[in-house]
Amino acid sequence: MKYRSILFDLDHTLWDYETNSSETLTELFHHHKLSDVGVPSVYHFLETFVQINTNLWTQYDLGQIHRDVIRYERFHKILLTYGIDKYDFALSLSDEYISLSPKKGGLMPNAMEVLDYLYTRYPMTIVTNGFDEIQSIKMESSGITSYFKSVVTSARAGYKKPAKEIFEFAMSESGFDTDSTLMIGDNLLTDIGGARNAKLDTVYFNPNKIPHQEKTEYEIHDLKELLNIL
Repeated sequence: MKYRSILFDLDHTLWDYETNSSETLTELFHHHKLSDVGVPSVYHFLETFVQINTNLWTQYDLGQIHRDVIRYERFHKILLTYGIDKYDFALSLSDEYISLSPKKGGLMPNAMEVLDYLYTRYPMTIVTNGFDEIQSIKMESSGITSYFKSVVTSARAGYKKPAKEIFEFAMSESGFDTDSTLMIGDNLLTDIGGARNAKLDTVYFNPNKIPHQEKTEYEIHDLKELLNIL
């Protein structure tokens, strides 16, 4: 196999963002008794979060908003959905979410088994658009820090995915070139499109089997399928 180095996305690829986020939001819902102020149910709260959060992250990935908008406006937009216009309360929820969520250790199915296998065979690097101070906590909480030689964040590289420069930064740091490096991620825009911008081969992790027309060298629906590729 020609690959000698691997780049991994973190959220939704290794760290189980949906599960960890849902657990945190459920705790916040009950702790703050959000049902008493007009939020119909935990289920509705989670759905609203996913809708607004996904939209904001897409805007951020496209360069349309600054990352601070996610931090300072996300929960305000969620509460406004229920007619709750309390900005200070929204900020408090945001601070608690950002503090608690990264401490959840849930990983995607088979992630640890796959990392155990890859660790002895390839130097691995995380490439992420996530916030610096948060990503390291996620990795520590889930017990995967030691598997990676480096963590390249958009803040540290000076560029965010899908810009080719963040991938070039990661390869420069690892000492490998495009021909010997493989990128693995779940996002067609940032991970797959970005790696393509840097002329890297890619593995698209698509656990929900979402239909698409994008070109990628490999597509998997379970991380364990990597054992057949690498």
